[in-house]
Order: sequence, then C-alpha cells, then structure tokens
Amino acid sequence: MPSTHTAMPSSASPPSLHARDLLHPVVAGLISVIVNYGGTFILVFQAAKIAGLSPELTASWVWSVSIGVGVTGIVLSWRLRAPIITAWSTPAAAFLVVALAHTPYAEAVGAYMLSAAAFVLLGVSGYFEKVIRLIPAGIAAGLLAGILLQFGIGAFSGMSVEPLLAGLLIAAYVAFKRFTARYAVVGILVLGLAFLLTQGRVDLSQVTLTLAVPVFTAPVFSLNALLSVALPLFLITLTGQYMPGMLVLRNDGFRISANPIVTLTGLGSLLMAPFGSHAFNIAAITAAICTGKEAHEEPSKRWIAGIAAGVFYILVGVFGVTLAAVFMALPATFITTLAGLALLGTIGSSLASAMGDAKSREAALITFLASAANIQLLGIGGAFWGLLIGLGAYTVLYGRWPHKAAALEGCKN
Repeated sequence: MPSTHTAMPSSASPPSLHARDLLHPVVAGLISVIVNYGGTFILVFQAAKIAGLSPELTASWVWSVSIGVGVTGIVLSWRLRAPIITAWSTPAAAFLVVALAHTPYAEAVGAYMLSAAAFVLLGVSGYFEKVIRLIPAGIAAGLLAGILLQFGIGAFSGMSVEPLLAGLLIAAYVAFKRFTARYAVVGILVLGLAFLLTQGRVDLSQVTLTLAVPVFTAPVFSLNALLSVALPLFLITLTGQYMPGMLVLRNDGFRISANPIVTLTGLGSLLMAPFGSHAFNIAAITAAICTGKEAHEEPSKRWIAGIAAGVFYILVGVFGVTLAAVFMALPATFITTLAGLALLGTIGSSLASAMGDAKSREAALITFLASAANIQLLGIGGAFWGLLIGLGAYTVLYGRWPHKAAALEGCKN
C-alpha cells in the first residue's frame, strides 16, 4: 500500500524548496503536456473540421481549453499542495467528432455550458467524493494498472515501426536507471529530442508564433443538444476522466477531496465554453506521470509538477494552434515510447498494490484484466466497465458491498 499524503492548506508553510527540487517535477509536467498534445489533441482538430469551424474558431477552441486547463491546474496544485494535473476530456473530444456533424455549433456551446454546470453542482453536493471513498484500494490499483497497461505495451510496440528510435529510448532508459535512476525520464526526453533534431524530423523553420484571439460564441440552448450532446458529454467525462483521475491520486497516496477539483474544473469549463472549450477535468493517464516517484522522491514536492504543467498549457494556449501543432508534429513512436517508459514505475507500483492484499487479490486481478480489455459499450469507456466488473466481482467473492468491507477494516484498525 502507498503511503498517505493529505492535502496541505495554502496558508500552511510548504516544505522548503531548492533549485534541485525543480528539475524532475518540471520535466514530469512537460512530458504530461507533450503526451497530451502529441497524443490526443488531434481529436479536437478533427471535431472542429467536422463542425465546419473557421480557423479563428478553431484557434479559439485551442486557446480556451489550454488556458482553462492551465489556470485550474495551477490553482488546484497550489491550493491543495498536490500534483493536480488537469486536461481536456479526451473521450468527450472523440464523441464530438461524431456529435458535431449533426449539431449546430451554437447549440453545442450551450450543451457544453449545461454539462459544465452539472459538474459544478456535482462538486458542491459532495456526492462524487462519497462514491470514490467506497472503492477498495486494491480495486482502485487494479483499475489504474489496467488503464495504463496499453501505454506500457506501447513503449515497446514502437520497435516494430521505428526500431532505431524506440530502441534508443528503451536502451537509454535502462542505462539511466542503472547508473542514475533519478534522471532516467529527464535523460530519455533530452536524448530523444536531440536525436529527432539531428535527423531533421522536428522542423521548426516554418513555425511562426501568432497570438491566439478568443472568439465569443453566444450559446443556444435546445432540448436536442441537451439530450444528444450535454448528457453524453457529462457521463463520458465523469466515467472516463474524473473517476480514474481521482483514483490515480488516491493510488499514489494523495487523499485529496474530489469536491474542489470537480467544482473548480466545472466552473472553469462553464466560463470557457462560449470560447469553444468542450470540457476540462482532472487528468488520468498523464496525471500518473506527475504523481509518482519519477516526478520527485518526496511526495510533498510533487505539486510543483502541477504548477509546471499549468504554465506549459498556458504558454501553448497563448499562441493557439501554432505551438500545439509543434507537439503534434512529433513522431507517434516518440510520444508513445516516452509516455510508456515514464509510466513504468506507476504501472509496477499499481500492480504491486493490487496484488499485495491476498484477501482481495482475485477481485483486483479481475479489475486489472477487465480495465486492460478497454471494453466499449453504450458509448462509455473501458475505465467505467472495468471498475463495475471489479466491484461486482468483489461483492460476489467476498459476500459484502465495498462500503461494508471498508467499515469492517476501519473497525479492525
């Protein structure tokens, strides 16, 4: 089981920081941003194209979601003294690639606002936090390991596509781990970028930094958009982002209440929706890069990664499409290998935690495999179904609901 780190109020004196404390969390924050833009941001451009948006509206979408993610991540990380990595809703962006083909853009903006308002209410009510507390630690760890497994596999599957690039990163990672483990992730990032630059595969000559200009779109509210966009957007983001994102924090020992996170990201999404932002929330996969030991050996100093990621997001947002396009131009093999290697430690610790308790091991194993299978049903992603199957197995195998099991464990302690 990971050690527990409670949130520290911003008024309390944080642990003293030195220059040497900044490198690893800042690099972790940078990698999480690179993986987000280089991996899934293409979905935003695809959705914008399907909706027939002008270049100005597309740039405004990039501006609003990047600035919103950056500001909320900085505020939450500073206030809670924890690595709160926020991001846009990737499954929601994938959903919008289809939905925006049949929904007028102004009505979609109205649906974004309704979905965001629902998250504000959910955060204020505190119900989501109560649900998260019911999930046994072994189930949560199995869920996280299952979600991240594909990224770990992706670190090595690149050998079939670009053996030189992937092989160089893997060999360098192992060597760094052997001789200077703390600098393994930093080392492969620098080495990989240097390798791509020497090969001429990162062309920056055509990049012109142009400030993005936000464009306001007056929302239109309709029953059709409420049912076909707002409701699915809310459910997809809740089950595909917020739930696994909170479990990432819990798995690495950060006992942070979900209430302020859901409330603030919901409020931010509400304010940024008229400028194009579809939804942003706590991150799941990229958050795991910043919550583990790779970000910093001391958990109390990992919050710096959240601040760093927020700053990088704002930097990209200020320049709109131009900087985002730079990240998206990086080779897919580089992105997947970098992400997978950066997540190896988290995958290993999650598996160890899931299998550590012999009493719940089988239910945790079922959760792990079901989550790794990435089941897609009824438009809902694999994290939800993996968790549902795992909780069902836990209940059947041990003859009690998880909240009863938690109560019994509390009595023993």
